[in-house]
Amino acid sequence: MSEQNQSPDLQYDVSAARVAIADIAIQTPVLSSSPLTERVNTPVTLKLENLQVTGSFKVRGAANKILSLSEDERERGVVTVSSGNHGLAVSYVAGSLGIPATVVVPEWVDTSKLDAIKRHGAAAVLHGNTYDEAEEHSLELEEEGLIYVHPFDDPYVVAGQGTIGLELLEQLPSVDCVVVPLSGGGLISGIAYAVKTVQPEIRVIGVSAENARVMYESLLVGHPESFPEDETIASALSGGIGLDNAHTFALVRDYVDEHVLVTEDEIKTAMLFAAKEHKLVVEGGGAVGIAAVLAEKVGRGNNSMAVVVSGGNIDMVSFGKIVSGEK
Repeated sequence: MSEQNQSPDLQYDVSAARVAIADIAIQTPVLSSSPLTERVNTPVTLKLENLQVTGSFKVRGAANKILSLSEDERERGVVTVSSGNHGLAVSYVAGSLGIPATVVVPEWVDTSKLDAIKRHGAAAVLHGNTYDEAEEHSLELEEEGLIYVHPFDDPYVVAGQGTIGLELLEQLPSVDCVVVPLSGGGLISGIAYAVKTVQPEIRVIGVSAENARVMYESLLVGHPESFPEDETIASALSGGIGLDNAHTFALVRDYVDEHVLVTEDEIKTAMLFAAKEHKLVVEGGGAVGIAAVLAEKVGRGNNSMAVVVSGGNIDMVSFGKIVSGEK
């Protein structure tokens, strides 16, 4: 491993994170999927983070980070940038602890997520046409004295997301492959680190939307890279990974075994599948793992595969159009 972008293992205390967030995040259920199992001739189980508090896995990392803050830092208040789910998680956790929170979101943010951020008490600031523009403004607010809660590139956030991995090892002792949505890398970094620390032979596969594949492209060139943002139904996966990425790039590079891209149509098909076959509301970013299985880009040759369904926050008008097949 190169000196640059090393992944300092001692910083990722997933077991401590699990204890810390126990009163905030729930242990989400798993669901065996017979249709997916039949598709790839491998037992497929869904890990339902769309049923998590706030509707996505993000509450785990946000809670672990915010709970680590000193009293002085809590009094100063927190700020973050988000395409929706992380901001909602920060708003929820900060609100429950009485901590002031500001969430900067791009102007195209899902209205259901924006409304939820406001409902939990955070000040929501719409800024910029892209995630990167919103992020730049959030960093300006950090310079004014607020404590930054990074959406993914933070050891406490990574450890918080890694608690999903510990749960999977208990819920599915025979699992030998875990399929995880991939964007900035906080989710897959935590899960991969957690499961491989216990069982190094478990394969971890990252799935990105073709239109939100900056981590995928960065891995190809061997360093964090910027990449143009395209519109995607998987809006939760939008945004860069940061050219100064200190944690997740190295973790993804070192712990993730395979990377898959899925198209917009494949993601929509997966959302419809989850609704029809399992009566689940799954947002685009949460459905990419299912999309990869349905497209048979992953799955065959494993003994037991878990697919992380990372979120279910989508406004019902948009969801209804997808389920009805409306363009």
